[in-house]
Amino acid sequence: MNLGSPDSTTTRDVRTYLMEFLMDKRVIDYPWLFRKILVGGLIVPFRAAKSAEAYKTIWTKEGSPLIVLTRELQQALQPLVDEPVGIAMRYGNPSMDDAYRSLLKQVPQLEEVIAIPLYPHYAMASYETAVEYAREIHRKNKYTFRLTFIKPFYNDPSYLKALSEHIRPYLQKQYDHILFSYHGVPARHIRKSDPTGHHCLSSATCCDTASPAHATCYRHQCFATTREVVRQLGIPEGKYSNSFQSRLGKGWLEPFTDIRLEEMPKEGIKRLLILCPAFVSDCLETLEEIAIRGKEAFLAAGGEEYTMIPCLNADSQWAAALAGWIKEA
Repeated sequence: MNLGSPDSTTTRDVRTYLMEFLMDKRVIDYPWLFRKILVGGLIVPFRAAKSAEAYKTIWTKEGSPLIVLTRELQQALQPLVDEPVGIAMRYGNPSMDDAYRSLLKQVPQLEEVIAIPLYPHYAMASYETAVEYAREIHRKNKYTFRLTFIKPFYNDPSYLKALSEHIRPYLQKQYDHILFSYHGVPARHIRKSDPTGHHCLSSATCCDTASPAHATCYRHQCFATTREVVRQLGIPEGKYSNSFQSRLGKGWLEPFTDIRLEEMPKEGIKRLLILCPAFVSDCLETLEEIAIRGKEAFLAAGGEEYTMIPCLNADSQWAAALAGWIKEA
């Protein structure tokens, strides 16, 4: 299960996709009527055409990079497992129901579907909404097979090993700094997902202080991924940092990636490596926001070398990690 994409780069298709995405109550967590006015009356009418232009800069002859790369991962995974592998998007096509029906055609006596939301870290706007969507479609259509979900894998050894080895070749070149740019979320989402009701964002060290809240704390899990990757790769303290991209409004997790990209050259960071570990498949947020606009901003601010490390995509070690989880499920 991945996030999804418009069916094409037309403004109409992008508008349809954005409406479905932004009307999700776990993405914009306001009451329905206010969300409808905000999304349908303000955000989408002004954003659809601009987003369509952004998609045009990354679209391939095969279609949306996110869809194409997810299919490539499906193809890399299928030979490693005995069960049929399907793909679904939380928004757009192919839908969760498409995936269920496809699997039932292949296995009429289907007893179980193991769903893998392709999000390493728990967030209500990514992992949680994917799980609830899969359950809703399953319940609505009265499917009799059971559903099993793979949990967020931010600290899973096989995922961390695959990610670290994927990054390793890029460290052979000279660089001043490596920036781990995670997708941003509103701070209120972090607090809302805190089962204790008082731990998350309560202090400067909350992410380093043991708590049951960490099981659903996106910020803690992002930092945990970075910490383990830099340990495996031997990246020294001071030569890496975290930031958060793709913010939509105020009150989101900081520091902001776009601001850091403008500040770093003034701090003597001229040769930058950047990666986006919140994503396992390259998409608009990595290919257009980071690889294109991020590079332009960094170089315009005085940077000299800028390298975006691609997402795991259909990496063989990553596919092997998925196969291992399926066999253990």
